[in-house]
Amino acid sequence: MAPTLLVGSCEPYSGKSAVVLGLARQLRQQGVEVRFGKPLAAANGGGLLDPDVSFLGTTLGLGEGQLIASLHELGPTSAHQRLIAANLEAGAGFAALRQQLQAAPSGLTLLEAAGSLHEGLLFGLGLAQLAEGLDAPVLLVHPWTDSSSVEALLAAQAQLGSRLAGVVLNGVDPDGVAALRQEVVPALGRLGLAVLGVMPRSPLLRSVTVEELARRLQAEVLCCSDRLDLLVETLSIGAMNVNSAMEFFRRRRNMAVVTGADRTDIQLAALEASTQCLILTGAGDPLPQLLNRAEELEVPLLKVDHDTLTTVEVIEHAFGHVRLNEAVKATYAFRLVEEHCDFSPLFGQLGLGAKAA
Repeated sequence: MAPTLLVGSCEPYSGKSAVVLGLARQLRQQGVEVRFGKPLAAANGGGLLDPDVSFLGTTLGLGEGQLIASLHELGPTSAHQRLIAANLEAGAGFAALRQQLQAAPSGLTLLEAAGSLHEGLLFGLGLAQLAEGLDAPVLLVHPWTDSSSVEALLAAQAQLGSRLAGVVLNGVDPDGVAALRQEVVPALGRLGLAVLGVMPRSPLLRSVTVEELARRLQAEVLCCSDRLDLLVETLSIGAMNVNSAMEFFRRRRNMAVVTGADRTDIQLAALEASTQCLILTGAGDPLPQLLNRAEELEVPLLKVDHDTLTTVEVIEHAFGHVRLNEAVKATYAFRLVEEHCDFSPLFGQLGLGAKAA
């Protein structure tokens, strides 16, 4: 019987998909057959094949038979139905999934759990429930801010027990990676938490497309609608005088710049910097010279009805809260996992040591 590995997290948007991508690629390069699925699909209207599953399959060239359909779609409607029915069992579909996985002759099945330790309990598919029901080890991906971040890992350890096979610390301040490896990782090991990777924070992986920002802001796209695939890594607010703005903009990269529709001086200065899109708030229309210059430089111009504060809040929430569904992000995730994670202890535990060494 082929082993199954669950990849989970203590909180949403911890970087599971990036780690799964890198892990799956390493296994594929070593000739290990990989199957992938998510027991709970995100509510997307596209059925029970989660978009993350489709993206990983396409990126790694997995066949249709290697992609595992979800058992339920996670969303307000399905959650309400489950609550009204007072049904907390995973159902016959889970038994069928278990039989399917047990029948796999070789390779490894990767299953990405829901966003947190408790998410999925309403469907009988919480992380600890999956680990017990499938008798599968768990790899946790967890964002690390400071030493208090360990508390969520200790809570997970209490729930998962010996099934917690390892941890990847993600989103670490790049300047603190070396010290974390030297001081904190050994301490976590003494607490029974095997750290298999320490991944630095990546603006690229946290980035969001202009198209996604336009959707979230319900913005009107004034020009360059064919450039909405540009990735935004940082946010700048053009509320200062133009000289200060120019100096500030020069220190930033791949920005979304939010400024008032009446600040033509700031708008033109932003277009000359590393700006991926210009977002105009307030009443009024941009001057023709701004539109012309934006067209020349191929910088999308968005107009929103929100005030500046609301616009900034929407954009800040978007960073790090979008799916990893761009090829450039996948390529970077491969490199990040390759450079900062060592899965050899995990491969050994899964009985894949000889193949994946």
